[in-house]
Amino acid sequence: MTKHYDSAIIGSGQAAPALSVALAKRGETVALIEGAQLGGSCVNAGCTPTKTLRKSARVAHMARRANDFGVHTGEVTVDFGAAMARMRGRVDTARRGLTAWLKRTKNLDIIEGWGAFEGREDGKFVLKAGETRLTADKVYINTGTRAFTPPVRGLETVPHLDNVGLLALSELPSHLIVVGGSYIGLEMGQIFRRLGSEVTIINSAPRLASREDADVSKIIQEFLEDEGATIVNDATIAKVEPSSKGATLILTDGYSFEGSHILFATGRSANSERLNLDAVGVEANERGFIPTNAQLETNVPGIWALGDINARGAFTHTSYHDHEIVLANSDENAGPLHQWKDADQRSTTYAMYTDPPLGRVGMSLSDAQKAAKDGRTILVAEMAMGDISRAKEEGETTGLIRLIVDGETEQFLGATVFGIAGDEIISVLSNYMATGASYRFMQQALPVHPTIAELLPSILAGLKPLEVK
Repeated sequence: MTKHYDSAIIGSGQAAPALSVALAKRGETVALIEGAQLGGSCVNAGCTPTKTLRKSARVAHMARRANDFGVHTGEVTVDFGAAMARMRGRVDTARRGLTAWLKRTKNLDIIEGWGAFEGREDGKFVLKAGETRLTADKVYINTGTRAFTPPVRGLETVPHLDNVGLLALSELPSHLIVVGGSYIGLEMGQIFRRLGSEVTIINSAPRLASREDADVSKIIQEFLEDEGATIVNDATIAKVEPSSKGATLILTDGYSFEGSHILFATGRSANSERLNLDAVGVEANERGFIPTNAQLETNVPGIWALGDINARGAFTHTSYHDHEIVLANSDENAGPLHQWKDADQRSTTYAMYTDPPLGRVGMSLSDAQKAAKDGRTILVAEMAMGDISRAKEEGETTGLIRLIVDGETEQFLGATVFGIAGDEIISVLSNYMATGASYRFMQQALPVHPTIAELLPSILAGLKPLEVK
């Protein structure tokens, strides 16, 4: 028997659960299709486990610094099994809570199996998930991405990890070789270094986190090296081969590194190959990502793509924001949804959860330089974390705050908050940018002392025209 639904959602990443519940509460019948675990990458192999493990690593790091604060401890050791058990407990709790919420929602069915299109029938979309066949008037794709491992000679001869495999370990790697010098590689490299692994980061780019400004990359490299990690930039892998300790990674320049484990943190691949998109004519690009318009509609009316799969930002918060845009566009009487209806309007904002964390929104300094060369009037102000009282009091003075403003409209164009609480403070600036207000209103605000964010008005007082270089 084929059951019909008003809406079907394929994949249960961060857009899907909230969207499915909201649609069901509107009175729609909804099928939520999931082939693996409810919650997608964030709950199972992304934000939830990594930030939980990051906390264990930070506690170990701060315990080693105890003497800096007049606190004396004995030798600091890490029970890797206990840290991993804490992490898995948090994941299990989060997934159970999500599952219970979905299952108690009326009009919502959870269907287990990998969802795929079969075609159309009487104007409806036909889908198959496992042994279940269903039809739907509307379909939302939220299948996300998975780790990409590049072709490397000899890789089939050695055990290697992606982010999922890394989090499944039961024993601490004695030497973790991280291939990739971007966000995931840097976060996990620092975490495992603090947990007790020797860590080597092999980076193909000339500098770490190459999307960021050069001074930010320099700070990252400095604090990772200070913690004992080895960084190799501008590196090209020739091959890998088995060794008595695990694996040896050999570069084209002849240098080699022997480690117990190799982690590939080299980007993401789209989870679209199982969807059978051709059956309904949905277009994907050469990498399998599904383009959308500003309302997140694909080229086929009645089908939307949300979250990482639409290549508009591989972030949990972007995926969640996508579902709000869809709801805002789908029902003018949906309630108090004061939500943008256009995904093209939003500024990209994100954090890298190294310690200290990096918070970013909108333009970087290099972006601003390009805009200035094109004739745009750009104002910039910045302050080192080492000049901020709260950072000094906390003994965490690494990093900087950089604010970028349009000299004509006085609107914020971007910000970098790199340092203590940077992942929290960036939301202050992202939210403010959404108002379109002049920076001068923020200058007039009364901040709380002593905080990091209290310096934002003072930093803005130092805005100066950006010199074109």
